[in-house]
Amino acid sequence: MIPAAHAAVPGAGDLPTGTGHAPCHHGELLQGVFLDDDGHRCAGLVTLPMAGPGSGAEFVRRPGTAPEALTVVPADRTKAARAAALAVADCAERNGQPPCGGELRLTGDIPVGLGMGSSTSDVIAAVRAVADSYGLRLAPGTVARLAVRAESACDPLMLDGRPVLFAQREGRVLEVLGPALPPLVVVGCALGGGAPVDTLSLPVREPGDRDLRAWERMRTGLRRAVATGDVRLLGQVATASARRGQQVLGHPEFDALTAIARRAGAAGVQIAHSGAVAGVLFDPAAPGLRHRVRSCLRALDAHAIPATRTFTTFTTTKEILDGPAHRGVDRPTRPDTPRRPARLPAL
Repeated sequence: MIPAAHAAVPGAGDLPTGTGHAPCHHGELLQGVFLDDDGHRCAGLVTLPMAGPGSGAEFVRRPGTAPEALTVVPADRTKAARAAALAVADCAERNGQPPCGGELRLTGDIPVGLGMGSSTSDVIAAVRAVADSYGLRLAPGTVARLAVRAESACDPLMLDGRPVLFAQREGRVLEVLGPALPPLVVVGCALGGGAPVDTLSLPVREPGDRDLRAWERMRTGLRRAVATGDVRLLGQVATASARRGQQVLGHPEFDALTAIARRAGAAGVQIAHSGAVAGVLFDPAAPGLRHRVRSCLRALDAHAIPATRTFTTFTTTKEILDGPAHRGVDRPTRPDTPRRPARLPAL
């Protein structure tokens, strides 16, 4: 949903103004190369949704100005600026109007460079704000198409958390895995001291047939895990995918993280394939959950792996741990109250 209000842009007056919002994610559960319905190879991923942090946008349209007279605040959000320009051209054509300039203002609290989709969140919020200024609500497929044109590849944040295998470089869904992921409790952490990862500098290896078969087996396993609500199977798939990702990322803490998960009785681990954010995955129905989570947090601290936030992928009225937030553990969403803003440490 697009929020009803953002802070007003100074001097906007009665100019056509729109608002937009987009969430983030917590890295990937699965990423690799897969076959589409026509048998073609496609890079694809399944992200782990995360409520809380996100990007907000407000766009003030100035009819009669040149399309290139479009500014963005902060000025370094170049991908969002490109997305806004593309969205203006698309929306103006839909409404039978000439494209024009305007001002885009972005706000957000997503850490940059950790693999949480900060740039895609900015881009989607910008596209939605532009569309709202024209009185339009664009379909997710259209938003995805514009996002890929703006930043070459995007995350499936326009799909509002549905578990899908998404071709990030093409902006299309390869497979809808189900209506929702199995319920999870995720102990978030950051590897490599939380240093941002420059994905463009990572080595690129052409996958072979053996790699493709392995990823397709993971895809089948994740599909089954979603269909049956099998958290243990989901954790096995996520861990296998993360382990393959280490061939490129090479996080020195990976073996320690998987050992911590094993000792704490977790289902597995997930790691952003383009960043440093990671998570230890727990089944909320497992006995002794509070003890498991506390044990995991203590072990992370002992290995100097900074914990960030413990969160759930479901709605609950119970605390994960007794008492107030502990070491970044946040309150799960209640059905009758809004979630508190996420507090991720400055990493």
